[in-house]
Amino acid sequence: MFEQAFKNIDDVLHKDAGCSSELDYTEQTSWLLFLKYLDALEHEKATMAKLEGRKYTHIIDKPYRWESWAAPKDASGKLDHKKVMVGDDLTRFVNETLFPYLQQFKQKASGPNTLEYKIGEIFGEIKNKISSGYNLREIIDHIDTLNFRSQTEKHELSHLYEAKIKNMGNAGRNGGEYYTPRPLIRAMIAVVQPKIGETIYDGACGSAGFLCEAFDYMRPLANKAADLKTLQEKTFYGQEKKSLAYVIAIMNLILHGIEAPNIVHTNTLAENIADIQEKDRHNIILANPPFGGKERKEVQQNFTIKTGETAFLFMQHFIKKLRAGGRAAVVIKNTFLSNTDNASVSLRKMLLEATQLHTILDCPGGTFLGAGVKTVVLFFEKGAPTRKTWYYHLDPGRNMGKTNPLNDADLAEFITLQKTFADSPKSWSVEAASIDATTFDLSVKNPDGGEVVTHRSPQDIMDEIAGLDAESAGVLADIRALL
Repeated sequence: MFEQAFKNIDDVLHKDAGCSSELDYTEQTSWLLFLKYLDALEHEKATMAKLEGRKYTHIIDKPYRWESWAAPKDASGKLDHKKVMVGDDLTRFVNETLFPYLQQFKQKASGPNTLEYKIGEIFGEIKNKISSGYNLREIIDHIDTLNFRSQTEKHELSHLYEAKIKNMGNAGRNGGEYYTPRPLIRAMIAVVQPKIGETIYDGACGSAGFLCEAFDYMRPLANKAADLKTLQEKTFYGQEKKSLAYVIAIMNLILHGIEAPNIVHTNTLAENIADIQEKDRHNIILANPPFGGKERKEVQQNFTIKTGETAFLFMQHFIKKLRAGGRAAVVIKNTFLSNTDNASVSLRKMLLEATQLHTILDCPGGTFLGAGVKTVVLFFEKGAPTRKTWYYHLDPGRNMGKTNPLNDADLAEFITLQKTFADSPKSWSVEAASIDATTFDLSVKNPDGGEVVTHRSPQDIMDEIAGLDAESAGVLADIRALL
């Protein structure tokens, strides 16, 4: 039933003039789902309060509740067509009354980790793009059929929502920006093995895929009410710069079962790493930071190693954000391992000296649909320098692509061998003492046959050339301005 409802919603959005892509479809579905969820949550809390003889104060005032404006019901529980808004009346109410009301919650909230703050943040960042009030009415009717009552229903909805995020990621050239393959995330979590009581952080959380999968991994470990409360409130932390991704992250975590996610809408790289204190650090970091981006000079001043490469700045941030003994698994472009520019060399030196880089997973081309670059996953622990690094070359034995995506079975051997850092035709270890102390080159070189596994793809080379051209153009523009 839920799957058909999602399909029907997409069909309506597809014909609406205000929505033109999968990104719009997911965004518009998200804010409506959020309000439907909020209504269900308030109903549940009000019922519990009544049973316990307590008074419940609603977060949303009556005229703005789902049951009042979106789906007013008659005495028989059916849609009351006398009260229901449609057409221009509906879009006018949503755009001019509902959204301004919800935006005010950010100022009224007692703190950023409250549900009230999340409401204000979400509706301050997005707007209704559904131009036809008749289409909006149709979508609302479909969403009203979705229920959030049982864990089974939430589980099914979360899977369908994940599918929407995957489609959204595949729709653009930079697919990896919104969607990291879930089998890869699960393998990363299996290696770091988070425990209840530890905090997990993703400073570039996108759609919160890492945090959602970590919650699914840890949920069966919660044996008592206190454990569940810890998972709900004091375990998962994320930061996200982009408005759309922030909204999707909130909705994704809610559907997975976290009521008020600790996701902050901010530019993580605007934080000076010198200001990070012990209270700001985390036990575990799981992330796939954006790569290929260029940060401004003022942002680069926040870091020890100055570079315009976004992923390299995130790496410095992650190293600083880890607690002593903390564990991290971070996706990065494979060229990081061998690039000879000063920033790459300095960052590799920092990584080897400040952490135990114990594992490098070399991923095949096509792991990230639409991303066009090869990647590796770096696994490291903070507190002691690197002594030995275990490499694993992931080779599924087929060309990866949209019809042949990465699956859990592809990573099963990696997870098994990694536990003991076992040698195999696909895995080997390198002593830190044997690494060149001038270049700190960490290239994936399989000693079994001597093949250099890491090769730069033509797309990767072209991306770098384009980046250098843009940088040169910027320098020339600065010089012209001085003339």
